Amino acid sequence: MLRLLIPVVHHDGALQAARHAAFLFAERCVSEVELVEVLEPAEQGRAAAFHSRRALRFRQELEMLSALTQTCAILDDAGVPYHWTRVFGPVAETIAARAAEKQSDVVLVDASHLGFLSRWWILTKLWRLTRTPVTMLQ
Repeated sequence: MLRLLIPVVHHDGALQAARHAAFLFAERCVSEVELVEVLEPAEQGRAAAFHSRRALRFRQELEMLSALTQTCAILDDAGVPYHWTRVFGPVAETIAARAAEKQSDVVLVDASHLGFLSRWWILTKLWRLTRTPVTMLQ
């Protein structure tokens, strides 16, 4: 039985990854799912020059809450046991560290809403940083 790590890195959530995890759970391949909401530091980027960090963090958390709610709803409907955590830091490094910490068998990344360069950047960095197999869903 596999332990999956599903990072939520985009404000559209990890819906494809949650659906895939629900399918694998129905096929008795998955024992547990770890949802990791990855929030990048608010002080990075151009918006920090024009808005307070607090306002940026609030907006980011609000967007990600909607994404996480949708992702959790899919897992709840399928009866998949999961744990949820929120982690702050750079995306690839944070996912790799969490996969090692939780001893995940597979990292399941939903890349359906990411652009080509973002997809490529995250995937290559994850392959370099972790020994855990990484699967990208599109």
